[in-house]
Amino acid sequence: MDDHIDYSEQTQIRLEKLEALQASGQDPFQQVKYDVTHHSIEIKENFETLEESATIISIAGRIMSRRVMGKASFCDIQDRDGRIQVYVRRDDIGEELYEAFKHYDIGDIAGITGIVIKTKTGEISLKAKSVILLAKSLQVLPEKFHGLKDQELRYRKRYLDLIVNPDIKDVFLKRTAIIKAIRTFLDNRGYLEVDTPVLQTIAGGASARPFVTKHNTLHLDMYLRIALELPLKRLIVGGLERVYEIGRVFRNEGMSIRHNPEFTMLELYEAYTDYHGMMDLTETMLREVSQKVLGVTTVPYGDHTIDLGKPFERLTMVEAVKKYSNVDFSSIKALEEAQDIAKAHHLKVEKWHGKGHILELFFDEYVEKHLIQPTFIMDHPIEISHLTKSKPNDPGYTERFELFIVGREFANAYSELNDPIDQRRRFQHQEQMKNAGDEEATAIDEDFLMALEYGMPPTGGMGLGIERLIMLLTNAYSIRDVMLFPTMKPTE
Repeated sequence: MDDHIDYSEQTQIRLEKLEALQASGQDPFQQVKYDVTHHSIEIKENFETLEESATIISIAGRIMSRRVMGKASFCDIQDRDGRIQVYVRRDDIGEELYEAFKHYDIGDIAGITGIVIKTKTGEISLKAKSVILLAKSLQVLPEKFHGLKDQELRYRKRYLDLIVNPDIKDVFLKRTAIIKAIRTFLDNRGYLEVDTPVLQTIAGGASARPFVTKHNTLHLDMYLRIALELPLKRLIVGGLERVYEIGRVFRNEGMSIRHNPEFTMLELYEAYTDYHGMMDLTETMLREVSQKVLGVTTVPYGDHTIDLGKPFERLTMVEAVKKYSNVDFSSIKALEEAQDIAKAHHLKVEKWHGKGHILELFFDEYVEKHLIQPTFIMDHPIEISHLTKSKPNDPGYTERFELFIVGREFANAYSELNDPIDQRRRFQHQEQMKNAGDEEATAIDEDFLMALEYGMPPTGGMGLGIERLIMLLTNAYSIRDVMLFPTMKPTE
């Protein structure tokens, strides 16, 4: 590559090559099919058999390097599995094809038929018998020694990232394997995978700001779902005793290394169990998924080694706050006392905050960052758990847990509230908080209340952020590293 030629000039040169090919009746974009018999890894793993039998094979992929000489040339072809060298001789493919090959560019997509050999330097290669151009690359790939280093550009142009930095593909292969392992785990336990609506008339099932859209025919405001919960619980009412869904949810909130406006959730519900059952299932699932996908249950993440093999720690939220802040909420009875203690610790209290909200403020400030190894935080206050059963012996708290690893929330689970009268009161309280300024409070869902009035059995439910689990198991710093197409602000 000549440094003084900018990309626009290079593109013009490639366009001229394309026009020349088209004028000669060799338009690469008219190729509609090419039979690929082998891929790079398969060739290398079966080299001795392929060489001995002199089997004619065909590969296809992108030219990533080329060394054109007089009568013989080399190029590296990158396919879905990796790279393999191709040895191209004029005497083997003919003068016309060889002359055309000499004008191929890095980035072009070619099909090569030939036999497997090992070169004098010991490199497994394909000796070409025919070469055909399958697609012309009109843009120049990033220069190989500097590569594609700009992280934002890598996110914006993931297709280019996958070409130039093929190692990134391993993350997405693991992503698929992780989701497949979760499905297998749940399917083997009698769970039924289902689909529920993405467009909803009420954004419920979580505390989050929704994206709003409009149904033109019905003249109706609708919302992209913020959770999968309420439709799945309707299915429990209908008698499907174990259900799950892995699907996209959408939250109109901030973006960070942990948050993307759309992300993938697993939610599952099981009749006749509670949050203790959900804790056991969640712990077992993460352990088995790690073992199946990675072959180990200890995984590196940043400066930490996370042990998914040993029993997860279990603390109530009150115990955790006391442990890390020395504030004991079990002895705080009045809201005013909680407000005074929060102010003394420089925590901002909103006018609609109850004692439970203030406990959560302490947890967020003092506890979360310390929860490196897997820890279940149990028994959340009722004010922040509007879909959860109260603890029978302590009605100010609920049968709920969140799983924390490396200081981040991974899962949220309940003994599901199945009392329609209590649920209506909780929804009404949410409505009051919304009117008081809480933008994440949910609206009253009359149809869901009607479903509960028909009767929902005691049920345990759990939601887990798929991207966060993938980040953990691939040692990824940002959620954008485990999403093929993360949300990005458009460039001007």
